[in-house]
Amino acid sequence: MLSTRQLRYFEALSRHLHFGRAAEECAVTQPALSMQIREMEEVLGVRLVERGRAGVRLTAVGEEAAERARGVLCAIADMERTIRDRRRLLEGRLRLGVIASIAPYLLPRLLPEMARRYPGVEIALRESQTEYLVAELAHGDLDLVVLSLPVEHPALDCAALFEDAFVLAVPEASPDFPGDIAAADLILADHLLLLEDGHCFRDQALNVCRKVDEKRLRRFGASSLSTLAQLVANGQGITLLPEMFVASEGGRIARVRLLRFPDPVPTRTIGLVWRRTLPYREDVEAVAAMIKECRWGA
Repeated sequence: MLSTRQLRYFEALSRHLHFGRAAEECAVTQPALSMQIREMEEVLGVRLVERGRAGVRLTAVGEEAAERARGVLCAIADMERTIRDRRRLLEGRLRLGVIASIAPYLLPRLLPEMARRYPGVEIALRESQTEYLVAELAHGDLDLVVLSLPVEHPALDCAALFEDAFVLAVPEASPDFPGDIAAADLILADHLLLLEDGHCFRDQALNVCRKVDEKRLRRFGASSLSTLAQLVANGQGITLLPEMFVASEGGRIARVRLLRFPDPVPTRTIGLVWRRTLPYREDVEAVAAMIKECRWGA
């Protein structure tokens, strides 16, 4: 019979495709994790993992087993929480993940409002990139995540909350952008500043600038929108910013001109994501409603 330990080890290996990193996540030695995977294969009578010089990869059966393992682990985590706490999501410990391009502009309004309405809730925050938050949510380490949609994962459900428009930020004295209207065709790769790889906002910005040759982009990548804005203010290039960030700055940024795109205005969709097995659907809806109310300009 399979054990939850084996499922947990195998699920970690399926994400990392590296025995050492999976063992580190599970806080065990690499030989111990490898032995549990082999025992799991013996119980099932199939090869789940291919080991070779090129690295580790899952077999076709291993891919299916990984998805089922995630589902089982999530169901166990949610059952434990439901039985142990016997409370609403907003009366216990709420583990909330938020991507970095949203957290600083939403949380200062959301958290006080949540504390006012639900004084019994204890918020445990996790700010990171989409890839990591989705993995932790699916694994049962988070309850809710606020991020940019779409998110495609068989274990997760989501709800769109609102649209966040893109704004083009250029140096105040830039002669390349006359007027107040942004033109995607005028955005050159040599001038474009972006967040570092891994941030979904980087990919969304590139989607707006479809004619930009990615091979000509600067290797530099900022870790925050504030850094991008300051670089633009000091004449280092141009960038795309979300309306959420601009609103947090009072609608203007020193030494920067903010240009609006014509219709149809490019936007990103901000959404709330949770596991399908998570109970407390009424509380999920309550959090979604609060986020809508606490967004910029609401």
